[in-house]
Amino acid sequence: MAGRGDRSVRGRSLARKFAMQALYQWLLTGQDYAELVAQFADDEYYPDVDAEYFGGLLRAVLDDSARLDEELAGLIDRPVAQLDPVEHAVLLVGLAELAGHPEIPFRVVISEGIELARRFGATDGHKFVNAVLDRAARQHRAAEIEAGRQARSG
Repeated sequence: MAGRGDRSVRGRSLARKFAMQALYQWLLTGQDYAELVAQFADDEYYPDVDAEYFGGLLRAVLDDSARLDEELAGLIDRPVAQLDPVEHAVLLVGLAELAGHPEIPFRVVISEGIELARRFGATDGHKFVNAVLDRAARQHRAAEIEAGRQARSG
């Protein structure tokens, strides 16, 4: 049983990585959903990916990119157009998860975003991603955050 859970966690983590990479590519090239999915489905690690989660995250961002960028604009200290594309892609994945996947704890969303930014982004990009996703979590997951505070203090 533990192996299956580990595979599920790994599959979802890989799905986030693939979604971030696909969104990075989309930001640079404008490729459509089908092209991106087809390209990433050819990757040697794709069999380990939670393909449904990958496709869902990618679809959620592409379908709602204008609203997500508008939300992002309210969370950052510069125009969205000036964001590093890696950080932009990581933040889009994080916002989509915070808004659309309440079953994923906000701390997991933030932690995974930080890890992606550390791995693929600029030297201190993970600090920026952490701050922005923390602000977004306060908006999207206020009840979850408060419940955690009460559990720790009570």
